[in-house]
Amino acid sequence: MHSDQQEESFLAIIEQHKGIIYKIAKSFKRNEYDKKDLVQEIIFQLWRAFPSFDERCKLSTWMYRVALNVAISSYRKEQKKNELIIPLSESAMDFAGDETPNETNLNLLQQFINELKELDRALMILYLEEKSGKEMAEILGLSEANIRTKTNRIKEQLKHRFSTINNQ
Repeated sequence: MHSDQQEESFLAIIEQHKGIIYKIAKSFKRNEYDKKDLVQEIIFQLWRAFPSFDERCKLSTWMYRVALNVAISSYRKEQKKNELIIPLSESAMDFAGDETPNETNLNLLQQFINELKELDRALMILYLEEKSGKEMAEILGLSEANIRTKTNRIKEQLKHRFSTINNQ
């Protein structure tokens, strides 16, 4: 593929799937400067990996994988606790067992997810995005069985955390 054609193709893909990049950046960074920096790094790494993209793989899966790897690497370099912010929807409150989610429960869920290991956080981001087990497995490089097991364990951990707080 000619360099100009490759660049045009890449820019079109980025424009079409920019939501993935911004979602990951928003999930891993608090302030706008850090988010923009992470977006740039993700796009740079996508550009570097673009020539080796295997077209048998789903494009969005490949982008999630690269974006999450870059975000996790960035997070590990910072070594700061509670840097990760997970955007949560009301449907994410299944863990709380509360019929009417409120801001306190959403904040608690976000806090509990922030306390998870990096891979578990990434898994919960994808879970809350309602990705299929197969997609999560491809993105994270795990088996579908491992994804199901990890997801169920994390959900149980989160439910336990909420039950402990609700019983106080």
